Amino acid sequence: MNQRIAHIALVVKDYDEAINFYCNQLGFELIEDTVMSATKRWVMVKSKGEGNCSLLLAKAAGEEQESRIGNQTGGRVFLFLYTDDFWRDYNNYSSKGIVFVREPKDETYGTVAVFKDLYGNLWDLIEPKQ
Repeated sequence: MNQRIAHIALVVKDYDEAINFYCNQLGFELIEDTVMSATKRWVMVKSKGEGNCSLLLAKAAGEEQESRIGNQTGGRVFLFLYTDDFWRDYNNYSSKGIVFVREPKDETYGTVAVFKDLYGNLWDLIEPKQ
């Protein structure tokens, strides 16, 4: 059996502001931006480097989905971004206004800090130990 997670849906308020944040502030690549209807687009971004999992930026449709923007996991860290150079990325993100809510810490598994995306979802930035 060969399975993999291909995409993770991330509920966003606006396609263009989300693309701007993920591509211009986090340095992700825009993989696809296809208009599906007057109100829906298929927008995928992914981090640069190895790995094939992408984020599907899904614009909230209705009050229930809008209530989940920025809090898809009830306040827990939602996504884990691995890096080969923690301090390069930490300093780069900090200079671009990314808000870190937990300062860098050396753990048994690597160096980690927690940041918020533009809507408040929590991410771990991790450089794993070799």
